[in-house]
This record gives sequence, C-alpha cells and structure tokens, in this order.
Amino acid sequence: MRITMAHGSGGQETEQLIRDVFAAAFDNRFQREMEDAAAVPGAQRLAVTTDSFVVRPLFFPGGDIGKLSVCGTVNDLLMRGAVPQYLTCGFIIEEGTESAILESVTASMAETAAEAGVLIVAGDTKVVERAHEDGGIIINTAGVGFLREDTEISASQIVPGDKVILSGSLGEHHAAILSARMGMQNAILSDVAQLTEPVSILLGAGIHVHAMRDVTRGGLATILHEFAARSGLTFVLSEKEIPVSDMVRDFCGILGLDPLMMGNEGKFVAAIAGEDAEEALHLLKGTACGKDASIIGEARPREDVPVIMETPIGGERVISPLVGEGLPRIC
Repeated sequence: MRITMAHGSGGQETEQLIRDVFAAAFDNRFQREMEDAAAVPGAQRLAVTTDSFVVRPLFFPGGDIGKLSVCGTVNDLLMRGAVPQYLTCGFIIEEGTESAILESVTASMAETAAEAGVLIVAGDTKVVERAHEDGGIIINTAGVGFLREDTEISASQIVPGDKVILSGSLGEHHAAILSARMGMQNAILSDVAQLTEPVSILLGAGIHVHAMRDVTRGGLATILHEFAARSGLTFVLSEKEIPVSDMVRDFCGILGLDPLMMGNEGKFVAAIAGEDAEEALHLLKGTACGKDASIIGEARPREDVPVIMETPIGGERVISPLVGEGLPRIC
C-alpha cells in the first residue's frame, strides 16, 4: 500500500491506515478502544493524547496554527471527560521561516493554553529543508489530563435511546481554511476553540454523558460511523435539526461540499442519556460554544446500516463516512 493524501483525510482510508499499520504495531488494551484520548492507570487515572497540525495557511480567518494545536489536543482530552493539565509541543520548522511568524504562533499557543488552564511543560524543535517559498511550520502536541473517578466516557457506553447532541453549526473551520486558500471573499470565520466550558458544565451538572467526540477531520458522518462500530448500534439523524449557518450552506452549494463531511475545530457531538438530553441542551445553549446546540438524533438497536438520515419530506437516506481525500488539510 502506498500512502496517498487520502490517508490523512480522516475517512475510510485513514481508518485503514490506523488499523493495518499503527494498531497492528502498537496493539494494547488502551489503544484498542480507539478513543480521542487513552485512559491509562497512574497515581490517578490519566487521559493521554497526541496530534499533529499541518494546516496552511498558518494564519486563517478566526485563528492560526498555534491556537489550533492547543485547542485540538485540549479538546481530545475533554472528550474522555478528563481535566486537561499538561501539554508538550514539537515544532518542525522549514528553513527560511520568518522568526516573527514563529513568535506570533507561540504567543497564540501560550494565550490559548492559559485560557484552557493547561501548562506547556516540554517541547522540541527541528529545522528541515524549505518546502514552501515562505517557509512553514508543523506542530505536534501531546496532552495529559486527569480523569474523574466516577466518569467513563467512551463509544462503547452508548445504549439504545441515547440522544445525539451536536454542540453547534457545522463547517466553519473547513470553509474558512478553504476560502483563505482559494482567495474567496466572505465573512466565514473558523470555529477553532477549546471546549472546556461546555464540557465542564455538562459533567458538573451530573449529565449522563456516554460518549463525546470533537468533530474534526472526517466530519460528523465519519464520527457517527465510529460510534456505530464501537457500540453496535444504528444512529438515526433528523436533517432539519442539524445546524448549518446560511453562509456555510451557500459556500457548500457553490463548491459541492457536504457539511456532514467537513472538519470543525470547536464543535463536539455527544451521546447523552435520553432523560438528560433536554437539560443538557439547555446547559449547552448557555455557553459561548454551545449557543447553536441541537438534538440531532438518537441511538437505536442495530439496523441494516450504521447511520440513517431522516429527510424533511419524510424519506430516509443512508449516510456514508468520508471516502477519499478530504480537502483542505486542516490538522
């Protein structure tokens, strides 16, 4: 198998690469859970995660690669119900990159880490040959968080009757990056944000959260397929309940994109006990990141297909995961 750009898209090819190469080589009981962060034993239970960020342009409407690298890793820890504590960062810098760019990126990282209440405690720097005329930066971050003793959040915990809640509208980050690359003039801003506030409020209120994932590359459709594979259930969505802004919807109409396949960096999807769903929605709507939250579907006993969409006219359609290369590369 030769590696292609599709293997970095977050869709089926990415899953195949993880399964056939990384999971086969690094197999252990923690890695097999295939969650956003691994829950491991220690002085107390820890969540551990890592991610790499390759976005271009480095600065985009609503954010930059520095903010993105902290938010992405903090959010992965939050999705397991952990309290993020420590980050490490590795910089791969192309020769010729202006130091002012690097300083701006690191300042953004520091500001975002402070907002999230985490410390960047270790790092590494490598310089490589120039690949772009204006230089470039790749950032790898790893994160550690402490898990609440009474919390077990994983797709394997989802049960029939759980409601699926999406914390906000889809597609802003993907559309902002693509607009910047193509020189398209619009007012779309990336949604990049750390999700400490909404997650902490849900868990602090005793909401029975069974699973959470931040909706990044691969999009909502791919994540729900992952939920279905781990839980053995089918997810039935209501198309009219899925929030998409008018600007993003128009953008998708021009370029033929599907918001369900688009990447985000400040949204999450959660499977929540049915009896807690309305309270959870009310709590989310009171936060900056969750004001557009919506109950978009539910988990049901396994049917013929993993993810089904109910359309506004009363029909149903099968929702597939992302297949092929998802553009643009956002992380």
